[in-house]
Amino acid sequence: MQAMRLERPGQALTMRQMPTLMPRAGEVRIAVCACAVCRTDLHVVDGELPELKLPLIPGHEIVGRVTALGAGVTNFQRGDRVGVPWLGWACGACEFCRRGSENLCPSARFTGYQIDGGFASETVADARFMFKLPDRYGDDEAAPLLCAGLIGWRALNAAGPAPRLGLYGFGAAAHIVAQVARARAQEVFAFVRPGDANAQGFARAMGATWAGASDQRPPQPLDAAIIFAPVGELVPAALRAVRPGGTVVCGGIHMSDIPSFPYRLLWGERTVRSVANLSRHDAETFFAFAAATPIRVATVRYALADANTALADLRSGNLSGAAVLIPAP
Repeated sequence: MQAMRLERPGQALTMRQMPTLMPRAGEVRIAVCACAVCRTDLHVVDGELPELKLPLIPGHEIVGRVTALGAGVTNFQRGDRVGVPWLGWACGACEFCRRGSENLCPSARFTGYQIDGGFASETVADARFMFKLPDRYGDDEAAPLLCAGLIGWRALNAAGPAPRLGLYGFGAAAHIVAQVARARAQEVFAFVRPGDANAQGFARAMGATWAGASDQRPPQPLDAAIIFAPVGELVPAALRAVRPGGTVVCGGIHMSDIPSFPYRLLWGERTVRSVANLSRHDAETFFAFAAATPIRVATVRYALADANTALADLRSGNLSGAAVLIPAP
């Protein structure tokens, strides 16, 4: 197999030739057809997340075909098209797992972070934490649904039934969430980097009623806002934009420090909350929704060997939609 591997945080990924993987009991080997590139991959590569496995194959938005089954796997067959998301394993026994919050399991392990991921021609995954995907989406379209879609879905549900929804940072996750929100009859207000006319146009094309700079106020108070950009100073900005009783959801796994702000921004029963990881229930409900409701997934394709270029383009904000790595056939 071929893999783009991280040897040390802060360094570029390097292409490695590695032995074919053999699935253990309960695992499945997958020939990778597509793997999307997520902002969390940047945090991993930059060493901004603790307890990083090294060396590591990043990538946690994996679409592929089953090529081998480990002992005891009965829910998949060879040739099945499957998706592998960020949550790669949870203990199933702690208080969080028992109450249905496996996304908070203290022993959880994550794909492309503590488990080798999909920046490769093949990978292995726990059969309990992978999913069959809606047929209406091609491989490169389905890949971003496995994190941008799933985390966006969780964040959208955390925001509640907000008639007017703000989205801060209009990239892979927001362009999917905007369409889901519009299908739910919510009005979407998009906030992008100041001066980024292309991002504003992209947001309007994805259904946003209004698109402006992140330091602007929306034309109407928002009922809720979701922050996808990893910029702590957007928290007080979003609090200024939401009405009393509104909710601000921090949708990323990592964010720069939140600056101090006056209590009056929080007062009025406004709420600030985060979402952490995802659960299998999120995947089941989201993929059912995506199967019934068409979502346009904007992608930019890269060869596996160009993973560093994809990461650089994501870092610089030069993408409209999601970067997707395609291993050579």
